[in-house]
Amino acid sequence: MKLYTQTDIGLVRSSNQDIVDGGTLYDGAVVWTVLCDGMGGANGGNVASNIARNAVKENIGLFDIHGSDYHSEDFLNGIVDKANSSVYHEQLKKPELKGMGTTFELIVAAQGKAMIVHVGDSRIYLVHNGEIQQITVDHSVVQEMVNRGEITPEQAMVHPRKNYITRAVGVSPYIESDYIEIPFTGDDVIIACSDGLSNYIPMEGILNHLKLYENEALTNALIESAKSHGGGDNITVAVLYANN
Repeated sequence: MKLYTQTDIGLVRSSNQDIVDGGTLYDGAVVWTVLCDGMGGANGGNVASNIARNAVKENIGLFDIHGSDYHSEDFLNGIVDKANSSVYHEQLKKPELKGMGTTFELIVAAQGKAMIVHVGDSRIYLVHNGEIQQITVDHSVVQEMVNRGEITPEQAMVHPRKNYITRAVGVSPYIESDYIEIPFTGDDVIIACSDGLSNYIPMEGILNHLKLYENEALTNALIESAKSHGGGDNITVAVLYANN
């Protein structure tokens, strides 16, 4: 397995509130990555995404490669709970950070599967047998509108409320996260990204880039494409190959 990550401030923002990180455990038998898109003003967003990332780095080393499926789900949900508590209590201590929060995508790949914890509207896609699908469901106002049939996914990409999320790490004492487990073998590729990418490049466009580029060239091409289409937000991407 190989992991490639990149983040960019974009063309409009004055600071980058996105964070992406990752690493390996057990001599590369486990690969993990975390992607966060902070919110709450320049200072608040940066603080929230940093705290959430640090909660992962401080705890991921305790992941048990030999644990049961239940253990993995419980362990990873525990990490997002710790991240949520840390961000929430930091804003209680500092009134100037009130309302800060962050999206949260944590992926741990091991033994032919990927385990995912998802909060917010950052996204995770899986490319399998040359086809791409969105693995996560946005926790957002416009996604709820799509679910009700009020707008199409295409209309959601340009809807004026597309940035209104319904769940974020750190805004309340408790967090409800989605846990997802999928097979991850062979030529499978996972792509995680902030909405600075998904708002500017549709899913099929991401797949087209994957057909043309790989490794660092792919992350760079995706970011440059988002910038060429406006670059109105921070742009962050993580690409995880099952076999590369």
